[in-house]
Amino acid sequence: MKHNLIKLSMVIVLAVILTLGLAACTKSENNENKPTSTPAESTEQPQGESTPSPEQPAWQLDTSPVELSWFVGASWYAHSWGESLTSKYVTEKTGVNIKLEVPSGEANEHITLMMTSGKLPDLISMGSWENAVKKLWEGDHVYALNELAEQYDPYFFKVAGDGTLKWYRQENGNTYGIPNDSYSPNLMHETGMTAANQTFLVRKDLYEEMGKPDLSTPEGFLNALQLLKDKYPEYKGQPISPFFAQGNVPYGMSEYLQNLLAVPHEKDGKVYDRITDPDYLAWLKTFRTAYERGLINVDFLVDSDTQVEEKTNNARYFMMIREWTGMTAVNPMLAASGNPDSNYIAVDGPQNSKGDSAKLFPGNMDGWMVTMISKSTKNPERAIRFLTYLASEEGQRDLFLGKEGETWEMVSGKPQLKAEMVKLLETDIEKFEKEYGIMDTYWMMRNPVIINQWRPEKAPVIKQMEDFANAQADIDSGIYKGLDPLGDSEVAVAWSRISQNWEEVLPELITAKDEAAFDKIFDNFLARRVSYGFDKVMEYRQAELDVRKAKMAE
Repeated sequence: MKHNLIKLSMVIVLAVILTLGLAACTKSENNENKPTSTPAESTEQPQGESTPSPEQPAWQLDTSPVELSWFVGASWYAHSWGESLTSKYVTEKTGVNIKLEVPSGEANEHITLMMTSGKLPDLISMGSWENAVKKLWEGDHVYALNELAEQYDPYFFKVAGDGTLKWYRQENGNTYGIPNDSYSPNLMHETGMTAANQTFLVRKDLYEEMGKPDLSTPEGFLNALQLLKDKYPEYKGQPISPFFAQGNVPYGMSEYLQNLLAVPHEKDGKVYDRITDPDYLAWLKTFRTAYERGLINVDFLVDSDTQVEEKTNNARYFMMIREWTGMTAVNPMLAASGNPDSNYIAVDGPQNSKGDSAKLFPGNMDGWMVTMISKSTKNPERAIRFLTYLASEEGQRDLFLGKEGETWEMVSGKPQLKAEMVKLLETDIEKFEKEYGIMDTYWMMRNPVIINQWRPEKAPVIKQMEDFANAQADIDSGIYKGLDPLGDSEVAVAWSRISQNWEEVLPELITAKDEAAFDKIFDNFLARRVSYGFDKVMEYRQAELDVRKAKMAE
């Protein structure tokens, strides 16, 4: 009898072991397609945690110390984490310490090398237009944010916004990046916040001493340059640079100039080939004439970032095709200098032959940069929870305003920067960002819809530029931003060859010996781009535009 009881007990134990084993296998199979940081890592919640709730930010469940590396795809980004008041406060609150990384050169090349090595930073922020973004998505280098959120922090869906997730949703139904500075046309119409930052700037004192010349026509533009050469060739013993175009050929002298000229993006529902527009070509020939007459030189095509900064800080440019947002630090400085009228103001620049006002790019759904979570991270759960925190109103306030009582306070029920912070912003922005790290220091997850309500009133020398850009913003044109193919596909490679060739050709056009030479160089370029696959590029642009229109109609 005793022997039979022992035998029965053994059978029961074996049955239990088999049941547990089968349960484990079933659980493993169910989790097989869910994101994990390493194959061996458990997907269960860390011990002591509650199950994440759609109604509660999950970062609060675990604030133990963890370090995440964050690649910011901008070589000029010079801020650090851990020294400023804001970064210390956020780390203390969430437990997340950030190790910021920036490329020493071109961001695309840098991140492509990282992809090849298989070692990527935990978080990656790249320009939404960059080729590397598509490569990261298509190469399975980054997590689907919706899948991470479902598993670790469903509160993400509450703060990320369905519109943003829908806009960046890929054919497989997943969304791999969340943008900053993203605007919908409806929101811009409702709030009047267009986020337009393209302007045509002139140095105020020179422009006014010249009698505010008309710069909107080729004749007026050339006459003003001639007057500059004859009467104002130097400033403080240094030569004045007549003209600057931000982003050189790919941006300033291409789509930016086309926007100033109100060149259409489509005609009769079909994507328009803007580079062949007669008004655009007429203005490129105007620049050729200016070069032939010695009124401009090639410095605006070859100056380094350091040279551009040095000339801007010393008011050595006369005219600039330049985003006003890049002037927020230097314009108040120039206005406070010994020559307060050496600051820059926005005016009407080149216009088309009909004299139409500019149609400037507003903000758009693409935003500026997109932030992703790489599959190299060992802490995918902390990464998605940190992004959720940053996307929330609480995180936006912490990062933008800092710590209550130290940098901001409640005034009539509304958060407001302290007066000493506003003064420091206007007088010493370098100290403002380094010591306090508030407002736009850490812009990688910036949501303007939330933070703009907390901005202090802008200085007049900044507001003038912003108001001018807003007045000429083409709110519904954001849908055309970034129609070009990206990644490694055949059509993307074709576009890359065409755009690279255009960067080489445009300087040749401006420095051509005469108009006949200009026409020959341009015609040869058109023939080459056809051989590279331009027809496929136009087909891609049309298909992408149709998809975007459909998304906006949802």
